Amino acid sequence: MKVSGFTFVRNAIRFDYPVVEGICSMLPLCDEMIVAVGNSDDGTLALIRSIPSDKIKIIETVWDDTLREGGRVLAVETNKALDTISPDSDWAFYMQADEVFHENDLPAIKAAMEQYLPDKRVEGLLFDHINFYGSYDYMADSHKWIKKEVRIIRNDKGIRSWKDAMSFRKNGGKLHVKHINATIYHYGWVKEPAMQAQKRIEFNKLWHPDEWIQKNHSQESVYAYNDVDTLEKFTGIHPALMADRIKRADWNFTFDLRRLKKASLRVRLINWIRKNTGIHIGEFRNYKVI
Repeated sequence: MKVSGFTFVRNAIRFDYPVVEGICSMLPLCDEMIVAVGNSDDGTLALIRSIPSDKIKIIETVWDDTLREGGRVLAVETNKALDTISPDSDWAFYMQADEVFHENDLPAIKAAMEQYLPDKRVEGLLFDHINFYGSYDYMADSHKWIKKEVRIIRNDKGIRSWKDAMSFRKNGGKLHVKHINATIYHYGWVKEPAMQAQKRIEFNKLWHPDEWIQKNHSQESVYAYNDVDTLEKFTGIHPALMADRIKRADWNFTFDLRRLKKASLRVRLINWIRKNTGIHIGEFRNYKVI
């Protein structure tokens, strides 16, 4: 069984992405790791080159910043990396620049790839998804936050990154997947508040015209971390690769339940049902579990 990892990144230093930790978390399972490094202004290329592994293959890309409809440029960059993996690979293992995989999950991930390799019905593997918010101690657990994502796909030229790279589709249709006992640790919403504000501005430029950015972000210099309606304390253990980064965190995250975004009665009911029964009413699924 041959496995290719792939990802894309731009301005990882400027926006403090844990991309090195993410790449290193995947390397034990990958025979090669394709990293599409976009045109950056902060030394990202040198950062990726500094990772001590001969499995890493870097391709340098130029982002088309005019592709602002629905964040499409993110899927374009994902596909550049995907198209570079070895043609004889069986599986393609994907990560985004703010995601890390836990070392304790690696045996289960490998076992799932081996188990489902002969079953051609299985086009992808579905992971649980934790969204950390504000600090490394809290998770955004409202129903609007995605709880599962496809991160391993077959090496099939019909499978492409979809919309804003949130997932994948095959010839336009949803992938047939198996849910596995592994988790994506997503740290995109854990940054020093001023940096998070700048990251949000740049990120929204991938979706919106300059006029929209000026109208909605002109006064935002520090992110308030209040665009959430419910949080849950994280009681688990972070990936070991994140230990130094967590230790370096130098901002205080506090929240007042009274300042949380007021959800509608319907959303509060949906959240209550999910937390107490595990049933996700209205959950968006860009996949078909088989």
